Amino acid sequence: WGILFSHPRDFTPVCTTELGRAAKLAPEFSKRNVKMIALSIDSVQDHLSWSKVRGVGRHKGSLRCCLALKARGKAHTEQYSRPVGQISSAQPLTLSPCAQVFVFGPDKKLKLSILYPATTGRNFDEILRVVDSLQLTAYKKVATPVDWKPGDSVMVVPTLPDEEAKKLFPKGVFTKGLPSGKKYLRYTPQP
Repeated sequence: WGILFSHPRDFTPVCTTELGRAAKLAPEFSKRNVKMIALSIDSVQDHLSWSKVRGVGRHKGSLRCCLALKARGKAHTEQYSRPVGQISSAQPLTLSPCAQVFVFGPDKKLKLSILYPATTGRNFDEILRVVDSLQLTAYKKVATPVDWKPGDSVMVVPTLPDEEAKKLFPKGVFTKGLPSGKKYLRYTPQP
């Protein structure tokens, strides 16, 4: 499993706090067999300087690969901050700086992407929760419901017949009653 965190620039306040949080949580990601890489458009020298900022990248050596990046230079920055089209003849459409999260599975396929405005810090507890869900649902025939947390009951996938579900989930399968009378919300303790 792998996570790429993109950052609009080095030495931005929000991104600095995010890298510090990622470094602090690196043992949690490691327990889940997740490698993290942070990406930015600035020079390698800037990345090295940024990694020395207190709280960014050197939490007990936990974010080793975090700032292994290639310089793109000023032309690349200008490419992503110039007007890219027109909403109307009077208002140009401009791409704003943003931060992205990409989660890849062991099959090297994209499992999740989230786009954040540069002014909003990412929620790393949520990213860990999503990784837990992705890993659980990749190996078990379950889905995770709204606000699920590790250890909560999970949903049996609708494509699994009732008889097979009973065999796969010996702790039991229970159906949530709905006003429609339909019985498609099947839950089981987390396997």
